[in-house]
Amino acid sequence: MSEVGWFLTAGFGLLVVLGVPFAIAIALVITGALIAADIEPAFLAQSVISGSQQFSLLAIPLFMLAGELMTAGGLSQRLVDFASTLVRHLRGGLAMVTVLAALIFSAISGSAPATTAAIGAIMIPAMAKAGYDKGFAASIAVSAGVLGPLIPPSIAFVIWGIVAEQSIGRLFLSGIVPGIVLALGLLVICWVHAKRNDVPMLPRATLREAGAAFARGRWALASPLVVLGGIYGGIFTPTEAAAISCVYALLVGLLIERQLTLRALPGIFVNAMRTSAIVTAIIAVSAGFGILVAQEQIATGFAAWLAATVSEKWLALAALNIAFFLLAAVMDEIAIMVILGPMLIAIANRFGVDPIHFGAIIVTNVAIGMAAPPIGYCLFIGMAISGLSLTRISRAIWPQIAWMLAVLFLTTYIPGFALMFQPATR
Repeated sequence: MSEVGWFLTAGFGLLVVLGVPFAIAIALVITGALIAADIEPAFLAQSVISGSQQFSLLAIPLFMLAGELMTAGGLSQRLVDFASTLVRHLRGGLAMVTVLAALIFSAISGSAPATTAAIGAIMIPAMAKAGYDKGFAASIAVSAGVLGPLIPPSIAFVIWGIVAEQSIGRLFLSGIVPGIVLALGLLVICWVHAKRNDVPMLPRATLREAGAAFARGRWALASPLVVLGGIYGGIFTPTEAAAISCVYALLVGLLIERQLTLRALPGIFVNAMRTSAIVTAIIAVSAGFGILVAQEQIATGFAAWLAATVSEKWLALAALNIAFFLLAAVMDEIAIMVILGPMLIAIANRFGVDPIHFGAIIVTNVAIGMAAPPIGYCLFIGMAISGLSLTRISRAIWPQIAWMLAVLFLTTYIPGFALMFQPATR
C-alpha cells in the first residue's frame, strides 16, 4: 500500500480510536495524504465545497426540521393517543403503542434519533408509571426509533442514494418490508415482556374514544400520505417532499393545532441545524476522502482481494454484515456509509448484488447500529430521557437487537424481501 493509502486507512483508524470527531479525523487524514502525495492543498477546500453542494442533501436538514416541528406542534402526542386506542387493551399494549406511534412518526421524520426523542419522551415515563421495567421501557423506545431509517422517507436512504448514485425513491421502497417486519417482531417482544412480568392491562378503548383520537390525530396521520403520495405520484422529488413536510408541519402546528408558537421557532430551527450540521460536515469532508480512496484504488483493490479470498456470494455478504455490525458499535453509522461507500459498492458489484437490494442491506445495518451498544446514537437519547445508565439499557435491549439481526438476515439472503414493492420494470 502506498504512503497515501496508509494515511487514509491506518491514520484514520488511529484518530477514531483516539476519540477525534469523525469530520475532523477525515479532514486531518486528507491533509496528511495531500502532503504525502504532493497534491495542491486547495483540493481539500474544493472537494469539501463540491461534496456539500448536492441538491439531494437538502433533504437531510429539512426532514430533521420537519420532525422537530411535528414534535413541538403536538402531532407526536396525537399519534401516541391514536395508537393507544388501537392496542392499549392487549397484553403489553402500552409498549405496543410505542412501536405503532414510532412506525407512523418514522414516515414523517425519516430519522431514528428524532423518532426516539419524540415518542420516547412521551412513552418512557408512561410505561414506567404503568408498571413496566424502566430499562425495558427505554430499550423499546430506542428499538422503535430504529424504524426511522427503514420506513420511507428515510434520511439514511437519501444519503446512500447520493453515495451509490441510485434512485432514492426505489431505495425508499426497499425499506418498507424490513421496517414492517421489524415492527411486528417488536410487538411480539412487548407481549412476551408484559406476560412474563405480569404487567397490568389497560381498559379497551370505546369506539367513541377511538373515533375522537382519530379525529384529533388526522392531520398527523395525513402527513405521511401527503409526503409519500407526492413522491410516488410524481408530483415532487424526495428533496422537495422534505420541504413540503416542513411547510405542512409548520401550518398545522401554527394554524390548526395551535400548539406551535412563533416564539418557539428559533429554538426549533437551532436544534434542527445542530443535528444537520454534524451529518453534513461528515458528508462534506468525506467527498475528498472518497476521491483519494478512488485515486489510490483502495476500494477496488480490497474488493478484488475479497473476491479472490471468498468465492461464495453468501459468505461475502455475511462477512460484510459482521464487519458493519462491529464498526457500528464504535463508529458513526453515517460516517461508515459515506467513507466506506466506494469500497462497499465495489464489493457489491464484484459479487453481482442488485444495487437497490444492497442499499436495503446497508441501511438495515445502519438502523441496527443506531441502537447497538456501546455508542448507538439512539441509546444516548434513551439514557437522557429515562435517566438510566448505558449498562441498564444495554442489558434490556439485546432481545430487540437479536430480532433486528434476524431481519437483517432475511433482508440479506432473500432479495425479494427488500424488493417486494419495486416497480415491475427494473
